[in-house]
Amino acid sequence: MNSTDMARLAVGAAADKKALDPIALDLRGLSSVAEYFVIVTGTSDRHVQAVAENITEAFTAIGVEPLGEEGLREGRWVLLDYGEVVVHVFLEPVREYYDIERLWIDAPRLDLEKGVEEMNSP
Repeated sequence: MNSTDMARLAVGAAADKKALDPIALDLRGLSSVAEYFVIVTGTSDRHVQAVAENITEAFTAIGVEPLGEEGLREGRWVLLDYGEVVVHVFLEPVREYYDIERLWIDAPRLDLEKGVEEMNSP
């Protein structure tokens, strides 16, 4: 599975738990940290936790474990590091405060509509 498919998998798993405002920033050529940042929002600390747990389960199902995981207990900002793809699950005011999208304003965005449809098709 390539990094684009991994980003789409994360978005699909987040959508399954009704995460809000998903974006996937394509960092290829812009950063050595990761190829994609996936950013989604939860409406409560428990919702953030549930979204992050569902993403983790989706990756575990394909045999991919996170290299690192931060913030799950608090549920305000969960970071899941899958190497090429880093997933950020934010509580809404925390996402607004850190505004990662603004920091990476030059990064193209992955076409998520296409990706979600592909991941959900039989």
